[in-house]
Amino acid sequence: MTLDSKISHADIVAFADDRVNLRREDVKAHREQVGRLRAKLETYIAAHPSFDLVKMLQSGSVAKGTALKTINDMDVAVYVKAGKAPDSETKLIDWLAERLREAYGDLMAADQFVPQHHCVQVQFRGSGLDVDVVPVLYEGAADDRGYLITKDTGDRVLTSIPLHLAFTRKRKTAHQTHYRQMVRLVKWWKRVQVAERDGFKFKSFMTELLLAHLFDNGFDGNDYAEALFEFFAYVRRTGLKERIIFTDHYPASNVKTGTAAIQVYDPVNPDNNVASEYTEADRRIIVEAAEDAADAIAFARRATTKGDAVAQWQTILGSTFRAVS
Repeated sequence: MTLDSKISHADIVAFADDRVNLRREDVKAHREQVGRLRAKLETYIAAHPSFDLVKMLQSGSVAKGTALKTINDMDVAVYVKAGKAPDSETKLIDWLAERLREAYGDLMAADQFVPQHHCVQVQFRGSGLDVDVVPVLYEGAADDRGYLITKDTGDRVLTSIPLHLAFTRKRKTAHQTHYRQMVRLVKWWKRVQVAERDGFKFKSFMTELLLAHLFDNGFDGNDYAEALFEFFAYVRRTGLKERIIFTDHYPASNVKTGTAAIQVYDPVNPDNNVASEYTEADRRIIVEAAEDAADAIAFARRATTKGDAVAQWQTILGSTFRAVS
């Protein structure tokens, strides 16, 4: 599809730079904040070899280079000795909060470590950025493989922070800035949809994997206006019924037959369908939203004025979208 020049790649780039992307200096500041948190924990562990926490690794969108400008918290994983940690998630989170208070007690107040549903939030006073600390049960496996406890079922799910980061880094290297930028743009579209469309959900990890699948299979991505249309057209065409498997760390045959409405498999763990909790109704809402977005781009292409084209793109990227070219 050749898009009309009323809304160009340059317009999308300018909008992303202004509204969507986390600034380089902010990325640096956020990573330094987590770095100080890690360094303090490493010092404490070195002085207390029997301590129940093993290590802290940065994870999430800042680590992957796909964070949005609107980010207000960062994710880190803390590896805990599996034999020392409680089995239930509620008890595990409270237990982790106490371990963190113990490690950081000379630097931070106890009330800065706040148990949440799935993590302990470390609330920094001054920076405006909190850190969500997610526990990983660790038994000494290679590649820092450990187990997350799921929010809804309490099941243990195998993960590896380094292997996930390597998966993303491979796509970033192969596709320069385009993979990261397309992830950010689709995440921004998701943000708009959540605010405007009842029942819409589209987790960030699934966004990363869908785009990785497209880039792995010839997706170009060097014209963001065109690439967004192609992404939405893909969702419309497949209805998200295509089974997506990556073979970076296991053969496709390791994935068992599933019946979930959407099947997008974790590239580190063949037993983990990252969309397993999505219902048929959830799938339809996502597909309808993608259809509307593809139609909006098609209407923008035929628009007789730039103002009309901008109005169509605002249904995708929000009311702050403007054309600059």
